[in-house]
Amino acid sequence: MGKTAYIFPGQGAQVVGMGKDLYQNCPAARDTYNLADEILGYKISELCFEGPLEELTLTKNVQPALLATSIAIFKAAEAANDLPPADFVAGHSLGEYTALVAGGSLELWDALTLVVARATLMEEAGVANPGGMLALIGADRELAEKICSLTGMEVSNLNSPQQVVISGPAESLETAVQTAAMLGVRKAIPLKVSGAFHSSLMKPAADGLAKALASVTIKNAAVPLLANSSARPITSAVEIHHELEAQLLKPVLWQPSVEYMSEQGVDTFIEFGPGNVLSGLIKRILPEARLFNVNVIDSLKQKWS
Repeated sequence: MGKTAYIFPGQGAQVVGMGKDLYQNCPAARDTYNLADEILGYKISELCFEGPLEELTLTKNVQPALLATSIAIFKAAEAANDLPPADFVAGHSLGEYTALVAGGSLELWDALTLVVARATLMEEAGVANPGGMLALIGADRELAEKICSLTGMEVSNLNSPQQVVISGPAESLETAVQTAAMLGVRKAIPLKVSGAFHSSLMKPAADGLAKALASVTIKNAAVPLLANSSARPITSAVEIHHELEAQLLKPVLWQPSVEYMSEQGVDTFIEFGPGNVLSGLIKRILPEARLFNVNVIDSLKQKWS
């Protein structure tokens, strides 16, 4: 058996009911949700378990909800099973905060504080600089960059060999859809988000987040984090601070991150969080990888070898 990475999903993985069976059956998960409710001052757990989906999906709600849920799932798995130790942790966008909690750099209190600030700042930046995101299905990086050069959009997620997300101003979205079709992209799907995330339009949010970061304690990582913005491992508190500022403005380099981990000997990826979005992407990047999803009570019984 090679090395292992723990991975954590970002915005878009949410479903109503996420984490509920673990809350009901696993003290470690229940303690995490109760702590998150206390930190936030409202019942984020009820929003996760009962919805409604429209409210859960709002940026200001979904980011702390996914962080709390993924950590609750992770804590339940730690308590229930002999998890193989992680050689790397990684998260997709918001999931990077979850990865930092799992990797020992952030306490849940500080992570939730940052994520609430981040979500608010991202929504405000979306109002100040209206924009959106398009998932290009059937496009690689080169084709996506060509579309961006023609339309004023920016590459914002490199997800897999055939899925790239681009972000940009609201007035450029329709032109980008038409340009993508003209250049042979199979689909250009608008994402349900409140702004052009991971692009230069998020500069006001990055500036605000810098102030929020100054108020929390970031520790050196016990487990290296594969940084979204560089696809390289970082461990120092200073590097992590810079990464959390940079990732709002720069593309999420998910495919390069997975490829780097594979080059370092990682052959097992364990996804903690609702759904299996990241596992699906990794299957397209590394068809031979061993993939595990931990998200419901039955998934705690998995054998890792």
